[in-house]
Amino acid sequence: MKQSQFKWEKKLLTDEQQTAVEEFKQQNLSPLMSHLLVNRGLTTIDEVNAFLNPSLEDCYDPFLMYDMEKAVARIQEAVASGERMLIYGDYDADGVTSTTVLKEAIELIGGEVEYYLPDRFTDGYGPNLDVYKYFIEQGIQLIITVDNGVSGHAALVYAKEQGIDVIVTDHHELPDELPEAYAIIHPRHPLGDYPFKDLAGVGVAFKVATALLGELPMESLDLVAIGTIADLVSLTGENRALVSLGLKILNQSERVGLHALAEVGSIDLATADEETVGFGIGPRINAMGRLKSAMPAVELLSTFDDEEAMVIAKDIQETNSQRQQLVKEITKEALQMVEEMGDQPIYLLEKDDWHEGVLGIVASHIVRQTQRPAIIMTTASDGELLKGSGRSIADIDLFHVLSEVKEKFASFGGHHMAAGLSFERDNLDEVRQSLISIVNPLIDGGSKDSLDIETNISIEDVSVDVIEEMKKLAPFGTDNPSPVVMVSDVKAEGMKKIGADGTHLKGQLVQESHQLDCIAFGKGAEIGEMTTGGLLDVVGKLSINEWNGFRKAQLMLEDYRVSGVQIFDMRGGKLDEFDRLAIHPIFIVFNKETKVDSLPQDKVCYIHELQDVDKLVGFKELVFVDCPYDLEVVSKLVSSCDIERLYLWLNITTEHYLSGIPTREQFGKVFKLLHAQGNLDVRYKLDELSNYLQISKNHLIFIIKVFFDLGFVTIEDGLMSKVANPSEKALEESDVYQAYLHKIDMEKLFLYSNVADIRQWISQQEENR
Repeated sequence: MKQSQFKWEKKLLTDEQQTAVEEFKQQNLSPLMSHLLVNRGLTTIDEVNAFLNPSLEDCYDPFLMYDMEKAVARIQEAVASGERMLIYGDYDADGVTSTTVLKEAIELIGGEVEYYLPDRFTDGYGPNLDVYKYFIEQGIQLIITVDNGVSGHAALVYAKEQGIDVIVTDHHELPDELPEAYAIIHPRHPLGDYPFKDLAGVGVAFKVATALLGELPMESLDLVAIGTIADLVSLTGENRALVSLGLKILNQSERVGLHALAEVGSIDLATADEETVGFGIGPRINAMGRLKSAMPAVELLSTFDDEEAMVIAKDIQETNSQRQQLVKEITKEALQMVEEMGDQPIYLLEKDDWHEGVLGIVASHIVRQTQRPAIIMTTASDGELLKGSGRSIADIDLFHVLSEVKEKFASFGGHHMAAGLSFERDNLDEVRQSLISIVNPLIDGGSKDSLDIETNISIEDVSVDVIEEMKKLAPFGTDNPSPVVMVSDVKAEGMKKIGADGTHLKGQLVQESHQLDCIAFGKGAEIGEMTTGGLLDVVGKLSINEWNGFRKAQLMLEDYRVSGVQIFDMRGGKLDEFDRLAIHPIFIVFNKETKVDSLPQDKVCYIHELQDVDKLVGFKELVFVDCPYDLEVVSKLVSSCDIERLYLWLNITTEHYLSGIPTREQFGKVFKLLHAQGNLDVRYKLDELSNYLQISKNHLIFIIKVFFDLGFVTIEDGLMSKVANPSEKALEESDVYQAYLHKIDMEKLFLYSNVADIRQWISQQEENR
């Protein structure tokens, strides 16, 4: 048995939703598609049609936003009077695209505009007082923030004191007290009533651009799609329309910068979708702000110079490769620390040379591996503070946990699932112990991150056509996730490791007579878990694999669990293989002659008689160190113990099955020699007898034991003598002979049968319990 990595949360339909499913099926929608639509809160066919066909009609009037008229008038005034304007953005993909969208709009109406993206390491997030001072001293007369500003009190107060207006456009959480800005454009403005509250920063910038231009700047929608997807905001409502239309613009984009980035990154813009943006374009743009200045990214997206675009694109590609390598190296080091620390309710890991720009990504990897909150820290640029990022699991509110010890921090902020913080290095041990004390009572022994499952399907219902129909639900993202489905009671067959280092798995899932291709990223090390012969429940996302003109349905596996006893074939393996598996089993020794010096003695259990089996009650993981020869004992063991994982190591000192039983001719040769000699020295001359008779020593010993058991010979002081007139008996009447035959059968089963046959034998014992 193997538990799932995540806590599976399956959505259950109400009676009303079930009725809607039936209605949708009558409109020629597949049962799966109908189920998925209802899961998205759609209950009428009109709602379905609107959802499946997003359009410009789903976009709201930008002047519904509070302060929009005031902001637009001020920008138009600045353009008319030739004022110098500054767009103050952010260093992530949302900030980069927001800056570019508004920059291009202002330039279209004849404005002179500069832009600045703060440096993550020297300026920090949001309005920086020193930066504001610099630009105001340089003659900037109007500042417009994009993707930031609502928390920038000090810088905005200074600008106002200098007579400089600041227009804030932002989408982040609003503070209790808004800053003193000339205008604040925000979809959640407390005095506003904008219908859609979840715009990204680039969505807000797009609204300002639309208001300035008097029409939708369609050519900017590719950037809106990139920024919105990358910022992980809700892909429902207006965002769904903006991203759907934006991806179509992206597929035909004429931006030379995007084409250059696509070329160096081997990205096909013509077929780009939300996954392309989320895993290809977005991370590359984000990499700049993580490791260096993000300013060149704006130039890339807005330039008309092919050569300049290629130079910047290559820089971004190289920076992203550096980011990937940093994440890989730091994650490896962090996981080694986790292994050394053992099980903890929360992990606080730090190292001086870890790069500050990737700590959040590393924290996410640690959370995924450990199913525990994690905070990854490094020494801040000032050399005095530790600075880091934290990520959490669904059941633990990280912001609330950190709030309980906020007096120990120099700074901190965040939300339920993520946070940033800094504190003095001398406080490290105290902070770590405080967090462990707080989180420990919150951690259930089975605490796991949740994985929402939309529905259960059968393999026979999966086809390319069904998956094509599901694609109409796209673009997928926050609040409209790519459907995760469950397939129950399948076998994993033909599984093999793929990838340069065998990191991934590929094979087939088999359910009755139906097969479905399967790929499991990052699960190469678990091939043994999936192919132990037991039935699996798997969850994942359906997709279409296209290769050489062929299109096949496949499941992108995200998690699985194995029911029943798992049997791991480690016959012929070495002890250190158990160490690499990181298991902690009980080592079962059936035979007294088996050497156990190399085994951890506190984990060895000798099972020689029936009553010994009772010692194993409660143990779930067992290793059969040697071959069990007592059928009654091993039958009781597998039938009465609640075994979840059985490892077959099965070392033996004497082979029976491969050696076979001596022939009647060999029995006759020994008896004939004994008759001729009268007696034989079987203590000191056994090797000589073996060579003379051309019978293996083990077989010769067995023949002697059978003769002795049947009363054909006597043995005194190592001298074997023939018994005069012994009773006639068949060899098969000997208990020794029958025991040998039994050992052959047991070795045939445990040493030379495949795991499926052993599993079937164990199942029979369980049925007979």
